[in-house]
Amino acid sequence: MSHNSFGTNITITTFGESHGAAVGVIMDGLKGNFPFDLEFIQSEMDRRRPGGNTLGTPREEADTIKVLSGVYNNKITGTPLTMIVENTNQKSKDYSKIEDAFRPGHADYTYFKKYGIRDPRGGGRSSGRETVARVAAGAVSKLYLNECGISIEAATIQIGSIKVDKNNIDWEERVNNELYCPNGEKAKEMSCLINDLRLQGDSIGGVIECRIKGLPVGLGDPAFDKIEALLAHAIMSIGATKGFEIGDGFAAASLKGSQNNDENSTEGFLSNHCGGTLGGISTGQDLIFRVAFKPTPSISFAQKTITKDNKDTVITIEGRHDPCICPRAVVVVEAMSAIVILDLYSQLPLEAN
Repeated sequence: MSHNSFGTNITITTFGESHGAAVGVIMDGLKGNFPFDLEFIQSEMDRRRPGGNTLGTPREEADTIKVLSGVYNNKITGTPLTMIVENTNQKSKDYSKIEDAFRPGHADYTYFKKYGIRDPRGGGRSSGRETVARVAAGAVSKLYLNECGISIEAATIQIGSIKVDKNNIDWEERVNNELYCPNGEKAKEMSCLINDLRLQGDSIGGVIECRIKGLPVGLGDPAFDKIEALLAHAIMSIGATKGFEIGDGFAAASLKGSQNNDENSTEGFLSNHCGGTLGGISTGQDLIFRVAFKPTPSISFAQKTITKDNKDTVITIEGRHDPCICPRAVVVVEAMSAIVILDLYSQLPLEAN
C-alpha cells in the first residue's frame, strides 16, 4: 500500500494501525536548531485522545508521545523527526464477530476489494486512530508557525440541525466546552443531542470551521497548487469528511458579483467573502473554511450487509465508538491545516520568511 506520505518541502509519513502496537509519524525537511516543546505537543494529543471528553468513545488511551529520532537537547535537529504513540487499550475481540462481514458506512468493502486483505480490528489503517500521527505532526508544525505569527483555530459550528448563527459567534467561548463550540448555549444543545443519540446507539454528523490568522500574502500558486486546493486535499483526507468550502462557499452560488466581490482600499480589504484567497494565493486576510463530517458509521442498530463470500447477512456492531466525530476532530482539522501552511511557508523565498 502506497500513499502514506503528504507534503512537498516538508513531508509527513504516518504508520500504524488502530489495534497494532503503535501509530506514528516521520516528519522530514524541518529546519534544525528549533525548540521542541514536548509539553505543547502532548497538550494537542490530549485534545483528541480517546477518553479525553465525555462526548466521545469510552476507549481510554493515554496517547503519550515518544520521540524516537530528530530531537537533541530539546531541539529539533533537522534530521527525520519520528514520534510514536503506543496503543494500550485495544479490545480486538469486539470485532471478531464481523471479521468476515463488511460494516455499512466503513471502508471495509472498498479496502478488501482493492487490497484483497484487511485488518477488521477497528478498521486497521483506515481507522480514525491514524489521526494520532497527524495531530503530532500538526503540533510540531504549529510550533514553527507560531514563531511566524500564524495561528490556526477550529471550532464546531453545527451538530445535526443545531447551528451557530454567524452573528452570535464568540470565538473565545470555544475553549469553555468539550465541543469547541463558539456559542455556549448552542454547545449545551449540541451536547444534549449527542448524549441522547449515544443512549439510543445512534450517531450524528456536524460541521467544523477553521480560521487561519497571520498569513502573509503569497502562499499558494494559481494553477494546481492553489492554497485552497491543497487545504481541501489535506482536510478531505481525514476520515469521515464529506464536504469542504472556503469563504462564502456554496452560499456564493446565490450571490451577485456586486455582493460577492471583496472591494479593496489602501487600508485593506473591505470584506472577506473569498475566505482569504484569490486566484489560489493567500490575500493576507484570515483564511476561513468549513468541513462537514458524516455521522459515525459504527452504530448499535442491526444493519444489512454482505460477507467476503458475497452472501447477505445482518450485523450489529459492538465496541466503543464516538457518537459524534466533531469534538475530537477539531484538533485534527487544525493539525492538517498547520501541515499544509508550514509546507507552503517553507517554499517562500528566504527573504519572505
